[in-house]
Amino acid sequence: MTIGLLKEIYNDRPRDARLMGLDIGKKTIGIALSDPAQSLATPLQTIRRTKFTKDINVLHGVIRDYDVEGFVLGLPLNTDGTEGPRCQAVRDFAAEMSNHPSIFGENPWVALYDERFSTVSADNLVDGSVNKRKAKEKGITDMLAAQVILQDALTALKNMN
Repeated sequence: MTIGLLKEIYNDRPRDARLMGLDIGKKTIGIALSDPAQSLATPLQTIRRTKFTKDINVLHGVIRDYDVEGFVLGLPLNTDGTEGPRCQAVRDFAAEMSNHPSIFGENPWVALYDERFSTVSADNLVDGSVNKRKAKEKGITDMLAAQVILQDALTALKNMN
């Protein structure tokens, strides 16, 4: 399994394949998908977390339906760039993915990418006419945060080539 910071594992990524961006929170997981050319990220959905096995079953449906071959997980660094308390939970989630090859693949590519300002950016994407609290309750903010994480990662990948 290839797990690591995007800047360290970018050469190993699946080419011409769809990537899934995940914003992993305590209560929800925001999901976004790239196009196969890995140039555009689109928000897809937010799932309410219950327990890991149920969470990955929902992810399995998306992975299967959209033929996902790689993953970008938001890494919640502190504003000074140090790892925050949620970073270990994201790393644990990534490591647990390797225990489910029937869902994530035999050797999934899992990139961790700095998500420091993704929720703020997602909030800014929500139109001023929308109640931000209701947007959060409906999961709009979480899937938009996943989109921001994935789009930023796709832009970084393009610049690394």
